[in-house]
Amino acid sequence: MSTDAPDALPAAASGSRPIHTRLSRGTIARYATGSLGTGGFATLPGLVLTYYLTDSLGVAALAAGLVITLAKVWDVVIDPIIGALTDRDLARHGSRRRLMLVGAYSIPLLFALTFAAPPEVGPAVAAIWVFVAFTLTATAFSLFQVPYIALPAELTPAYDERTRLLTWRVVVLTLAILLFGAGGPALRRTSDDPVIGYLVMGVVAGVVIGLGMLVSTTVARRARATSEVMSGGEGTTGGSDASASSSVRRMSSARDTAPAGPAIREHFSEGIRSLRRSAPFRALLATFVLQALATGLMLAGAQYVARWVLDSEAAVELLFLALIAPALFAAPAWGAASRRIGKERAFAIASVVFGVAALSILGMLWAPGQWIYAPVAVAGVAYAGMQSLPMAMLPDVISHDERANGPGRAGAFSGVWTAGETVGFALGATVLTLILAATGYISSTAGESAGQPDAAITGIIVSFSLAPAALIGLSLIALARYPLRRGDIESQPL
Repeated sequence: MSTDAPDALPAAASGSRPIHTRLSRGTIARYATGSLGTGGFATLPGLVLTYYLTDSLGVAALAAGLVITLAKVWDVVIDPIIGALTDRDLARHGSRRRLMLVGAYSIPLLFALTFAAPPEVGPAVAAIWVFVAFTLTATAFSLFQVPYIALPAELTPAYDERTRLLTWRVVVLTLAILLFGAGGPALRRTSDDPVIGYLVMGVVAGVVIGLGMLVSTTVARRARATSEVMSGGEGTTGGSDASASSSVRRMSSARDTAPAGPAIREHFSEGIRSLRRSAPFRALLATFVLQALATGLMLAGAQYVARWVLDSEAAVELLFLALIAPALFAAPAWGAASRRIGKERAFAIASVVFGVAALSILGMLWAPGQWIYAPVAVAGVAYAGMQSLPMAMLPDVISHDERANGPGRAGAFSGVWTAGETVGFALGATVLTLILAATGYISSTAGESAGQPDAAITGIIVSFSLAPAALIGLSLIALARYPLRRGDIESQPL
């Protein structure tokens, strides 16, 4: 039997039978490696791009926020279209790999160009340079990310196996955040010239991101074979789960007989229809977008906290160590907790812990100091759950929709999901720049040093504590409306 095929386990002898298919370690490892790329892209621009614009290229805070927001708005437009294209690829070729490869091969050069703007051209031209390069980079990332997110629903129908798959993805994701969050700024300081430092960082990081993405494309190539195994072929127990097999056979039949497909406009509309008809998807997406906004706000503010509150640009690396080191150990623990109490309950607990930890950082207004690393570490434990659990819940939402509306729409769901995640992180940087502008933050170019008014320091601390905590509170309201439980996914009537 192929090492990529899931191993089927006995089904329960009852009126409704849980789905059991165990993924191989090789499949999980290769899929998780993709998060080296996705984590790198999500972390490094979120951490340094706003600071690069305001403190190296001399771009005003509001203009810097506009550059990043407009680039992400483009993502919102194209992600549902990419979802349509990847569904079409699956229907025609039985794999989502083609677009993933295009994104993986093109992102290293584009990522490097984003941090290659020469300061001597002036803030306006430099802002345009970064906008164009970052927009193209974000497009390449979406070409990979949208089909990548769609894969778990096709790799296994099992409730707990999806948690296992996404838990190890988040382990790699947290490693990537640590690698890029601490290593990126360190690379930037390899040269005394900030211009060269940023370029070195962009080149090295872009190559690592691309390599991580390339490894995971091998899982997409084998997704069709995995589905065939799940439908009762080699490596199954011969009909131990009739409903699951029937569902997968319908998917296989749809791929084999699908026509060229409707126009891209219709596929874009399908993504919107998926959002409208699926209440679980709306609740989960709203929760995740609000939390992406909160974490994006903290991520963009970390460099400012290090420089202006802790008085050391190198402190940003310690902040990331405090955040990610606990998360590495916590991700498997959240997976174990979800198996005992359910994904949605574990997700709610992780969110509450993160919000309380963020709120406590507000004490930096009155007593700034090294104690900040303690609540950041607590937030890191919670962050692992906030990443792994909703990503494990998304395939459940997709399979729940498939029962009522048929298979073949995973790309539509993942396209809308990626657009929502993207806009959440982008608005985090936008909210930060609005706070900085409102509190009088002073921008500067490379080699210059500008002091900051007390109001700006207050704004930086609020953006790293109170504002994210409030967003987490709002996300819990959305999460309370999520209706799916283990029984809705694991068991199906015969």
